[in-house]
Amino acid sequence: MFVRRYWSVGSWSKDQKRFMTTSKRVQDRSKLKRVHDLEIVTEKWKIASKVLFLMEILKKEPEMIIPVRSLDQYRSQISLPKPHRVSDFIRKSPKLFELYKDHRRVLWCGMTKKAEDLVEEEDRILEEHQDKAAEYVTRFLMMSVDKRLALDKIVHFRRDFALPVDFRTGWVHKYPQHFKLVKDEEGLEYLELVNWNPAWAITELEKKTMGITEASEDHTPGLLSISFPLKFPPNYKKAYKYRGAIDHFQKRSYLSPYADARGLKAGSKEFDKRAVAIMHELLSFTVEKRLVTDHLTHFRHELVMPQKLMRLLLKHFGIFYVSERGKRFSVFLKEAYEGSELIEKSPLVLWKEKVQSLIGYRGKKKIENFSDMSDMEDNGFDESQSENEDIDLQSEQEETEGDMEDDSLGDNSEMDIDEVCSAYEDNTKRC
Repeated sequence: MFVRRYWSVGSWSKDQKRFMTTSKRVQDRSKLKRVHDLEIVTEKWKIASKVLFLMEILKKEPEMIIPVRSLDQYRSQISLPKPHRVSDFIRKSPKLFELYKDHRRVLWCGMTKKAEDLVEEEDRILEEHQDKAAEYVTRFLMMSVDKRLALDKIVHFRRDFALPVDFRTGWVHKYPQHFKLVKDEEGLEYLELVNWNPAWAITELEKKTMGITEASEDHTPGLLSISFPLKFPPNYKKAYKYRGAIDHFQKRSYLSPYADARGLKAGSKEFDKRAVAIMHELLSFTVEKRLVTDHLTHFRHELVMPQKLMRLLLKHFGIFYVSERGKRFSVFLKEAYEGSELIEKSPLVLWKEKVQSLIGYRGKKKIENFSDMSDMEDNGFDESQSENEDIDLQSEQEETEGDMEDDSLGDNSEMDIDEVCSAYEDNTKRC
């Protein structure tokens, strides 16, 4: 049994308003730090994510068909404002979706045979990935200070960790040797660690650097002295100017994400470097080596990370790349990409690429040739929503709760315009 330890770096007021920068403002902070290839990665999956969302909706239906008018309730999830018609959006991908009218002239939407085959293929991939996903969730719990995390927060990482759609209702009960579902006195659900696994208390960076797959059974996580792989834009010459500061940061020892961090002083260099290691580890767990930053900030207390997490991400732009396409920021693990392609593609990434190749959206050609990402538009459709709208499809109520959580857990220091803009100006001065 694990003793509950409570750690706090501050509190939020429900009345606080988050200030978000616009896409153009973010890109203008420093053109030299912009990674064009990673902006392409963000952009090209925008439409694909909405198509995947629609496929999940159809998959939940008994016969995988639904009246088009019933899809109107999901306009916000596919970023389709009125007066644009849902049927027009569906018609743009005839290789995946079919439209037909019944004898009462009601328009229905279903999947093509090719799309149905892809759905079956995805189910097989997720089934084969279950054990690895369970490992990642367990290690996530092992990094947390209380060895438990709110289920409503973990669900935001469902697609990123390749967890199945029934994650909340079924999957969490399949690995009782690793974790269990508990409720607090207020009835909130948490996923709690059952057994600490020393063999898993080793970072992905350690595995890659030291060439090992698991730690020994008597392994105790402690200080690490492993440098983070760095990638700077070729035209960013200040990387050489600040080489001394960067080298100093790389040589500084830091506490493992799996070690007890309660003794670290918030704001210290050791505290910040451990936070970098945690974000590196979490991004390494994800399918595409990227996350929506809002979802990271939800775990600042549980993972003992800085209040101003965005500043830290922007400061270490040799390790991470922050892209803002629409209303949300996404953070990439730069070492995982060569240009706009993942270096190592999991079966699920290859599956998503199959789906993407079948999408007949006319705006796709613009992805390859745009000169200014901030001016990009797609035939009048509102593309402001992030592709990682992590909506749980179990019920409409859960969808609403998920969106409300994203708004309520933010604080104005995280996304304040001045904070974000000044972070780029200061990012090489305080390594």
